[in-house]
Amino acid sequence: MQDKLDDLRARRDAAIHAGSPRAVERQHAKGKLLARERIEYFCDPDSFHELDLLARHRAQAAGLEERPYTDGVITGWGTVEGRKVFVFAQDFTVFGGALGEVFAEKIHKLMDLALKVGAPVVGLNDGAGARIQEGVVSLASYGGIFYRNVKSSGVVPQISVILGPCAGGAVYSPAMTDFIFMVAESSHMFITGPDVVKTVTGEDVTLEELGGAMSHASKSGVATFVAADEKACLDDVRFLLSFLPSNNLEEPPRDDTGDDPMRLCPELTDILPASPNMPYDMTQVVAAVVDDGEFFEYFPHWAKSIVCGFARIDGHPVGVVGNQPKVLAGVLDIESAEKAARFVRTCDAFNIPLVTFVDVPGFLPGVDQEYGGIIRHGAKLLYAYCEATVPRIQVITRKAYGGAYVVMNSKSIGADLAFAWPSAELAVMGPQGAVEIVYRRELQQAADPAARRAELVEEYTERYANPYAAAERGYIDDVIDPAETRQKVAAGLAMLRTKREELPRRKHGNMPL
Repeated sequence: MQDKLDDLRARRDAAIHAGSPRAVERQHAKGKLLARERIEYFCDPDSFHELDLLARHRAQAAGLEERPYTDGVITGWGTVEGRKVFVFAQDFTVFGGALGEVFAEKIHKLMDLALKVGAPVVGLNDGAGARIQEGVVSLASYGGIFYRNVKSSGVVPQISVILGPCAGGAVYSPAMTDFIFMVAESSHMFITGPDVVKTVTGEDVTLEELGGAMSHASKSGVATFVAADEKACLDDVRFLLSFLPSNNLEEPPRDDTGDDPMRLCPELTDILPASPNMPYDMTQVVAAVVDDGEFFEYFPHWAKSIVCGFARIDGHPVGVVGNQPKVLAGVLDIESAEKAARFVRTCDAFNIPLVTFVDVPGFLPGVDQEYGGIIRHGAKLLYAYCEATVPRIQVITRKAYGGAYVVMNSKSIGADLAFAWPSAELAVMGPQGAVEIVYRRELQQAADPAARRAELVEEYTERYANPYAAAERGYIDDVIDPAETRQKVAAGLAMLRTKREELPRRKHGNMPL
């Protein structure tokens, strides 16, 4: 028996040190952690249980003579803040982290287990894509991962962390997960690399410009979060998990922040500029209302005319959506509608209540927006809100014009509670535009068109640019002092905590994708 135990220990040791010393040295020289070091840092101490430590490929016929244990990926489960999480980490020191049949089988097994027991899956990606030597087997193996990504979608949280290269077909698994984290200047994602791009299109582009973290965070809308280094990135993943339930049948975890839900927010009374056309920062409104001012922003570098993110109110996680008046006056455009729609659907999938702050002058006009499909893309946000069954609260701070007001979680599309500040302006359009249309003939015939225009704008503003007509009809549940916003939202969320709403029985809706 001792001989067998010695053999087992030798095999385990070989598996734990599967990467060559040279490959390990190269990884560290790039300032990157090893796969095991990443898992050790990410999970609670001594909580990780590895699966398939001794797995090896069986593809000698493909010219792979070496058969290292683990086959280039480490899989297993551990805990984060005491809560169960399944983790896989691609090991760049073994076959460059390239995916083969056994590599994929390990991930398939992990994802199946996570789905059975209802726990998040976190993938630490650092690999060279499909293993060329294994040919079509590698491609079919990717398909098994993609299929499981879709089966798990909306059932357990799926988080992709890009810590190195992620190219070709390998990008599609992260693309179907709920969140993508990247590290500045060390992680890259692209379908085809710079050399192929130059050959096909003639464009000269660097690796960082094409697939770097900030390119995907600010231009493509692929990277949800970007961190300065690997440890900060893994810290952010842990923080994100603190807002999410383990699966769609659980409630998000409450954390006693100690911040009184009945606290007033007097700073909000003076936050709006004197002129309705002057900008302010919606994140300051959010910070005043949520617990301890803590707001974890979603896609902070992309589609900046809308703000989304996670926070807590009375210790309970909430998803916050708000127009951002300091960027394009807070209009809805193609990108902001897509960003908010995905966020709303993510929160709805995982039972996270939604709080929406509205200051929207309309949809962004222009030929580019129309040809780009603003009608279709704007409908995504409308669809997402209409479909959401979690508690939904709307707070109108200032402008709420036209169809954009309706789209931003209005009572007419299912908001449970709607509040407005006295500064709220609910109308089909702004006073200037409305007067030009309604009183066009009168203005043409007026002796002093400018003076008459000013009178009509003032009259329209007094009559329509306020929340009281909407409150009279019940489209607004209450007009509130801005200082009371936290109190009203906290009380509303407490009341709505037992909300139950069922959608009609169907295979699935047909979202305007």
